[in-house]
Amino acid sequence: MLSILRSLVQEVNSARDLKEALEIIVSRVQKAMTTEVCSVYLLDPASNRYILMATEGLYKDSVGKVSLAYSEGLVGLVGSREEPINLEDAPSHPRYRYFPETGEERFRSFLGVPIIHHRRVLGVLVVQQRESSRCFDEGEEAFLVTVSAQLAGVIAHSEATGAISGLSLTGEETKDISFNGVPGAPGVAIGTGMVVYPSADLDVVPEKPTDNIEGELELFQSAVQAVREDIERVANRLASQLRPEEQALFDVYLRMLDDEALPGEVAIKIREGIWAQGALKQVVQQYIRHFEMMDDHYLQERVVDIRDLGRRLLSHMQEGEQKHQEYPERTVLVSEELTPAMLGEVPKGQLVGLVSVKGSSNSHVAILARAMGVPTVMGLVDIPVNQLDGRELVVDGFEGQIFASPSADLRAFYQAICEEEAELFRGLEVLKDKPCETTDGHRVSLLVNTGLMTDVVRSLSHGAEGIGLYRTEVPFMIKDRFPSEQEQREYYREQLEAFAPNPVTMRTLDIGGDKSLTYFPIEEENPFLGWRGIRVTLDHPEIFLVQVRAMLKASEGLNNLQIMLPMISNISEVEESLHLIYRVYHEVREEGYDIHMPKVGVMVEVPAAVYQIRELAERVDFLSVGSNDLTQYLLAVDRNNPRVAQLYHSYHPAVLQALVRIAQDARSVGKPVGICGELAGDPGGAVLLMAMGYDSLSMNAASLPKVKSVIRSIDREWAIQLLEDVLLLDSPHVIKSCVDLALRNAGFGRYLRPGRSSGAAMAEQAVS
Repeated sequence: MLSILRSLVQEVNSARDLKEALEIIVSRVQKAMTTEVCSVYLLDPASNRYILMATEGLYKDSVGKVSLAYSEGLVGLVGSREEPINLEDAPSHPRYRYFPETGEERFRSFLGVPIIHHRRVLGVLVVQQRESSRCFDEGEEAFLVTVSAQLAGVIAHSEATGAISGLSLTGEETKDISFNGVPGAPGVAIGTGMVVYPSADLDVVPEKPTDNIEGELELFQSAVQAVREDIERVANRLASQLRPEEQALFDVYLRMLDDEALPGEVAIKIREGIWAQGALKQVVQQYIRHFEMMDDHYLQERVVDIRDLGRRLLSHMQEGEQKHQEYPERTVLVSEELTPAMLGEVPKGQLVGLVSVKGSSNSHVAILARAMGVPTVMGLVDIPVNQLDGRELVVDGFEGQIFASPSADLRAFYQAICEEEAELFRGLEVLKDKPCETTDGHRVSLLVNTGLMTDVVRSLSHGAEGIGLYRTEVPFMIKDRFPSEQEQREYYREQLEAFAPNPVTMRTLDIGGDKSLTYFPIEEENPFLGWRGIRVTLDHPEIFLVQVRAMLKASEGLNNLQIMLPMISNISEVEESLHLIYRVYHEVREEGYDIHMPKVGVMVEVPAAVYQIRELAERVDFLSVGSNDLTQYLLAVDRNNPRVAQLYHSYHPAVLQALVRIAQDARSVGKPVGICGELAGDPGGAVLLMAMGYDSLSMNAASLPKVKSVIRSIDREWAIQLLEDVLLLDSPHVIKSCVDLALRNAGFGRYLRPGRSSGAAMAEQAVS
């Protein structure tokens, strides 16, 4: 059964569309279980009915025509109960529903299992048997459950592919197709999808038509010729070192490049109107599918050769493409996994939105997107990104939704939201130079998180009082080597000068976790619990010392530098870091630089640090909570994993209790405490943090005007009462709703995210 299952998954994964995938499933399962009927019913989201989508054993004419209400019949019972149902005599069951057009009256035994993906019932997989005495045994039931679980993701992905092309399961035209992810950066963007993908990776090449058939043929033929010459050159160079049978492997490659072989089939696809890279992908995947299904071990091994040949051809084609990619005027950048480098490729002023399959609202790219003010949706795990190239897209960064090919009504709805947001910020500009204090005189410092110089310009225009977190890893991430001391010094000086005399808090290099350097790879099974932050730089003091030296020299004459240590979990890490910082300080002074010793603080991100606040505070000048990582570690939720994104919640009671304890312990020893996580940039979160006693709140620049407006309009006693009320609650969602309701009642409803139903309801209204 295991080998059957492996073969089945391979075949289904390589199917061209949902129809072919389902036909493969019913055919192979019927054969594997030696049963007379295997059928797949899928739940159509538009009608909320189960539709017979494929069958082996029932009348084929009934496919696409037979449908059941959500809870109708045995199929509906399996779906609503979300568990298998195994019956010897199905017609005698009170929920049995007979459809004459299927011819199923001949079959009495019934086994149905639900197809569930991410808690959503997609459909039901059914096998039936004529013999009334047969009851499918436990092994068969377990096999069918395993098949269902293995294929749920494939079916979800295929459904999404069909939906993007504008067709429902029934083949009817649909509009305003929405896909749900998680919010990455707030705001709404309307633009044209631009799919970007890693080079020489066939799997991520998007499907695109072409009008320039001759140009694509020429590009492909030149790639074939270049690869042929590469192989011949290598074969000649190694001829004296290889035996004849080994030399023959090069002949295999060259034969596959003959015009009547792979290149001929690709050329046919191109002439059908498919761009060269997409045509190559289709042909190579077809070859791989055929070879993997063969029983001959030697032929199965040729899959590696075909895949390698495909990559070589693709690499040459991508090199031959125009080097300067043309980006749409309003670009929505789409990728399997966005990187900071991809964001930098888009010409200034043309990037309006971001969509990423991988990542979550607290991944590093999402944080950068918020700093840049670009609406972003992450974690769209089931969306076939290669179908989005060139399509008009709406990116709803408030709700974590995207809409493909929106109708005029839906576009107008979201355009109105864009205009309302712009109007709101224009109205808040008057607060730029006013202090952030409550109506009863309680003062809170509002700082910004930065990483790029563009953040600084936006921060100053929004009235920031300093930098609460400068991510020094950003200059490291945009280079292909470690930046020199002088290069780092220039980066740091820009930030320090822009905000002088206000404080600029620079976090020492924090790599590992979701922040990697291409030239200093960290490969770990669990990077968030591994070698990251201060652990890396203390193991590599040469990196730490150069960075601190650059910071200190950059601060000369300004003296507004503060240094912050990330990922602290032990007192010894603080003491060792302080020893190195003092050493560099004295060395730089001896070199003749007139500098002051900067304040040094630690980031409270690890649960262990929560219980050592007093001990840490005795050794440093200030404390700053990194609430994103602290939330992740307290809840044991990888914040980059969209499968568990719904479990990551900044308003979780445990998170709030920890934040309260940190503020109390810091206050008890007289040390200032700030927070630089995303919770600080949420108006409701900022109110609670101010009530807890945090001295400074650091956020992305776009959030600052809203937070300042709210805090300046309330008194601290009101905020403290709200905090006391929510600390009695035990659900993060109830706490968030309670805070939102309090802000709405206080007149701040316009600052809250639109309700989740807003875009979806508008879409439904537009369709109807």
